[in-house]
Amino acid sequence: WSQRFKIIKDVAAGLCYLHQHWVQVIIHRDIKPANILLDGTMNAKLGDFGLAKLHDHGIDPQTSHVAGTLGYISPELSRTGKASTSSDVYAFGVVMLEITCGRKPILPRASQIKMILTDWVLDCWENGDIMQVLDQMIGNEYIEEQV
Repeated sequence: WSQRFKIIKDVAAGLCYLHQHWVQVIIHRDIKPANILLDGTMNAKLGDFGLAKLHDHGIDPQTSHVAGTLGYISPELSRTGKASTSSDVYAFGVVMLEITCGRKPILPRASQIKMILTDWVLDCWENGDIMQVLDQMIGNEYIEEQV
């Protein structure tokens, strides 16, 4: 669990830098595990900026079409076509769930409630059984507050 949690923190720090601390705001638009690279000491870095958009701080980004990967696209982006830092944060949230739960965001052959990762996790949360979503490969090696 500690390595997974470190990867989550590294990606969060990178995303924070892109959104708040660089000269311009960078909206990545394709946050997903395949675009998270690990170096030799398992430090996580965001990669693949092919869909990224830049804009000045305080200015509304001008995107008009949906870009990204199915399962990581926020409902707002699907509805409006406008990417934002919030749509990146949504995708990062899906990545965190994927790392924690040990499964893909969409399982087409799963039962209706387990098909969409975000829906399944929300259902478990609302039923007071959130620890059910934890990847069994983690075993007992985790800190519940971090999960």
